[in-house]
Amino acid sequence: MALQLQSPSPLLRAAPAAGPALRSAFCAPPLSVRLPGRATSMAASASAARITMRFGGVASKQAYICRDCGYIYKDRTPFEKQSDDYFCPVCAAPKRRFRPYDPPVAKNANATDARKARKEQLKKDESVGKALPIGIAVGIVALAALFFYLNSVY
Repeated sequence: MALQLQSPSPLLRAAPAAGPALRSAFCAPPLSVRLPGRATSMAASASAARITMRFGGVASKQAYICRDCGYIYKDRTPFEKQSDDYFCPVCAAPKRRFRPYDPPVAKNANATDARKARKEQLKKDESVGKALPIGIAVGIVALAALFFYLNSVY
């Protein structure tokens, strides 16, 4: 009992004349076509990407402010790479007391008068943040009292 393989019929082998044959992406060969003019630009962009990646993280763009005294940390070493025992050079606050600072930083940002002004602003911001939950709670209690009063009268 011998098995004989038959060649497929010519109708199955011929591509349809109306358009290109449909193929799955899994069966297609990998795209490795390189154009002559594009090869140099790809090499140049790859080297530019390497330079960007190498020098992109050297200087910290983000400034950090000490919540205790208003000192702004803006050195070449990124703040995240500072050791955990880093402290504020002005008030000796630990690293955990620093927060990201978004406004633009001037050259004389750590002058005494500028730091004092920032410290007062920080205190005002923190006092509003501390008073807000108390105000919300007082408002809810006042609304509840008004509700019970109106229900008892009408």
